[in-house]
Amino acid sequence: MHRSEPIRIGLLGRGKIGTGVLKLMRQNRDMLANKLGAPLELAGVADKIVAPDPSIGLTAALITPDPAALVARPDIDIIIELFGGHEPARTLLLKALAAGKDVVSANKAMLSEHAGTIFLAAERAGRAVGFEASVGGGIPIIRTLSQALVADRQRSVHGIVNGTCNFILTTMSEHAVDFGDALKDAQRDGLAEANPILDIDGHDAAHKLCLLVTLAFGVLLKPAQVHTEGISGVTQADIAYARDLGYAIKLLAIAKDDDGRIEARVHPTMVPRRHLLAFVGGAFNAIYINGEALGSSMYYGLGAGQMPTATAVLADVMEIARERLAARDGKSARRHPLGFPLRSIKNARVKPMDDVVCEYYLRFMAADKPGVLGAIASVLGRNAISIASVIQQGRDAERTVPIVMRSHQARERNLKRALAAIRQRRLVSEAPAFIRIEENL
Repeated sequence: MHRSEPIRIGLLGRGKIGTGVLKLMRQNRDMLANKLGAPLELAGVADKIVAPDPSIGLTAALITPDPAALVARPDIDIIIELFGGHEPARTLLLKALAAGKDVVSANKAMLSEHAGTIFLAAERAGRAVGFEASVGGGIPIIRTLSQALVADRQRSVHGIVNGTCNFILTTMSEHAVDFGDALKDAQRDGLAEANPILDIDGHDAAHKLCLLVTLAFGVLLKPAQVHTEGISGVTQADIAYARDLGYAIKLLAIAKDDDGRIEARVHPTMVPRRHLLAFVGGAFNAIYINGEALGSSMYYGLGAGQMPTATAVLADVMEIARERLAARDGKSARRHPLGFPLRSIKNARVKPMDDVVCEYYLRFMAADKPGVLGAIASVLGRNAISIASVIQQGRDAERTVPIVMRSHQARERNLKRALAAIRQRRLVSEAPAFIRIEENL
C-alpha cells in the first residue's frame, strides 16, 4: 500500500462512543494524517437508525442499515465495532477478519466470552484486533500490559474498572447518603443506566477482569469463572465503620497468580486509606499492577465517557493503520493480537473462592446481652477465625446493636462455615455482613 493512500474505516454503531470517534476523526483530521503519513477516511457507518450529521462528516451516502454488507466491502481496511452485546458483534467481527480486515472493538462483554475464538481467527488471518477501549476507557492499560510490561512476570492486578460503582461509593462516603440515593445521583448525571444491573452487580467489572487476566497471566478466563458480587449491599454504616478502621470501600476487580492457579474475583473491598487506590474518586478508574521485576505501578484516568473511550478506539486505529502502511504484503505486521502466540495460551486454572485467604470486616446485629459477643467470638475461633479488633457501640437492652470485627487472615471456607453456625444458633437478628480486606496490595 502506498503511504499516500488513505486508510478506510467502516464503523458499526453510531451511538455515544461512535459519535465520539467521528468527532475526533473530523476535528483532528490533519493531525492524525500527519502522524500517520496518510489520511484516515470514513468509508461507511452501519446502524439501524442513523441520521446524517454534516458537523461530524456523516453524509447520507455513508450510511447503511446493513452491517454485513459494510463488513464485506473490499475497499475497507479497518472495521470498528461499537454495537455492544454478543451478537451480531461476534459474527460481524469474524466475517471482517475472514475478509482481510483488521478490527477494533470496545465490546468487553463479547470479547471476554469469545476471546479464544476472536483472537484465534485474527491470528490465522494475520490480522489485528484492537481492544484498548474495552477496559479502562482512555487508560492505555491493554497496550501497557501487552507491550510495556511484557518483559515482566505479573503477580497481581487490582482494578477499579467500573466508573459507575466508583462514583456511587465515593458519593456514599463523601456525602453520607445511602446506596439508593447515590445511584439516583449517578443516573441523574448520566453515569448510570436506567437499568444499572450490569454495573452495580459487578458483571461489567468481571468482563474487564477476564481481559486483564489474559494479558497479565497468559490464560483464558471466562466471566462465569469470576466470583462476582455487586455493591448494593454496602450500607452507610459499613462505610462509616470502614473509615473508623482506616479503610475505604471500593469495588475491586482482583486477580492473582498463585503458582499457576488464578484467583479471580470482583466484590466490594476494603482498601487501606493510605493506599493510592483509596484516593481514586468519582467516575475515575485505576489499575494497580504488581510485577515481579518492576514492583508496583498504577494507571489512572477516566474509565468511561464518550471522548475518553473514543481516544482509545482511535489509538488502536492509528496503531493498526501504521502496521498496514508498513507491511509489504498488505497484511498487518502484528501476527499476535494479544502480543504473544495463542499456542502458548491455556485455559485458566481458577482457585475456588472457598480457598481464598484474606482478612475480613464483619458486622453482626445482635442483642445487647451478656455473653453474646463471647459466643460469636467462640464460634469464629472454633472455625480458625482470629479476631484482630472489635468495635461495639451503643448500649440498649431493648434492641439489637451492631458488633463490628476485623479478622486476621482466614480462609473463606472457614468464614462461611462460621457465619452459618452463628445464624443457626440465632446469635444475630439478621444475616451477618462481611467485606473482604486487601491489606497488602
